Amino acid sequence: MDAAFEKSFAPGHQSVTDTAPLHTGLAPATTGFDVDGVIADTMRLFVDIARESFQIDHLRYADITSYNLEECLDLAPALIDAIIQQIIEGTHTPRLHAITGCCETMARFGASGHPVRFVTARPEGGVIRAWLESTMPLDASQIDVVATGSFEAKTAVLHSKGIQVFVEDRLETCFLLSQAGITPIVFAQPWNRCPHPFREVSSWEEIAALMVE
Repeated sequence: MDAAFEKSFAPGHQSVTDTAPLHTGLAPATTGFDVDGVIADTMRLFVDIARESFQIDHLRYADITSYNLEECLDLAPALIDAIIQQIIEGTHTPRLHAITGCCETMARFGASGHPVRFVTARPEGGVIRAWLESTMPLDASQIDVVATGSFEAKTAVLHSKGIQVFVEDRLETCFLLSQAGITPIVFAQPWNRCPHPFREVSSWEEIAALMVE
């Protein structure tokens, strides 16, 4: 998860064009998902931890306009690190919720019987796998989680699993995927509002509408 807050979007990437093949529909066997910011409402959890555990009442979700939290939040770096550590270790008191509409769409993906692929830049996958198993309407055997520890390592993992389309909230990762021939779909969030050439969705209902019937 520390990697998930590492960098903000680099404006110099705005001239890059998407060279990945266009997808004609999201099929369970060839679609993968980032976790934090796409499946898990992790930044909202960040705000909740700041309020409930550290009495930071002024912070709002919309204030998180960069992956580099020190750039966009008026919080001490040590405090940001402490909150992120709670998220990584799963020691937080506030509950981590799924993003609205995610569970209903995941049920449709799971109905195919295929594994559902989750690839995260978190350094360790055990905590988030346990959360997925307790939250998603999927059989535990269908939940395939890989924690890469870095954004750059996602590409090789996705290729190895035959993933052609990946839903992601970090724009720099989307550019890396596109350059490697994987089609990114940007899940719109306050921290990815820079211009980009990729397909974008702003809700899980929009993802559901792209699924292959």
